[in-house]
Amino acid sequence: MASVAEQLRVAREKRKLTVYDVAAATKIRTDHVRALEDGNYRVFAAAVYIKGFVRSYSNLLKLDTPRVMADLAAELSATKEFSEPSSLAGRPMGLLDSVMLWVSKLNWQLVIVVLGGTLILALGFWAYRAWQRHQTADPLSGLGSGLYQPAQTNAGEVLPLPRPNP
Repeated sequence: MASVAEQLRVAREKRKLTVYDVAAATKIRTDHVRALEDGNYRVFAAAVYIKGFVRSYSNLLKLDTPRVMADLAAELSATKEFSEPSSLAGRPMGLLDSVMLWVSKLNWQLVIVVLGGTLILALGFWAYRAWQRHQTADPLSGLGSGLYQPAQTNAGEVLPLPRPNP
């Protein structure tokens, strides 16, 4: 039984397609097409990419896709790296991950409207309290005693009076 990589390469050569033709038709990068044909699955981050690319490639070459996918599943299950679930799937979420997920789900248009309304209410409350303090304050509280007190220095404003003769 031929491996999936051999099946793909032989079918591509039989149809006289180049790696670039396959890449253009399937939107798979050329280095990924070459890796699929070489059976070098370690290039891919997860098995889901391999399965998707092989399915697209198999459909392009008009192969028996369910059989090719079954062969691929058998090949992947034989390797330790792709037989287990992705390492990203089982990682517990930390506090930062949870906060970022929550923030990403926010409706920012609504948040901006609510924050704007809250700001307007806070400014209105502050202005009302300032007006209330102004109304109840004594307007004459900043004035002095009300008695006239001339300046204590004689800076030449008044001429001295002569002394009376005895």
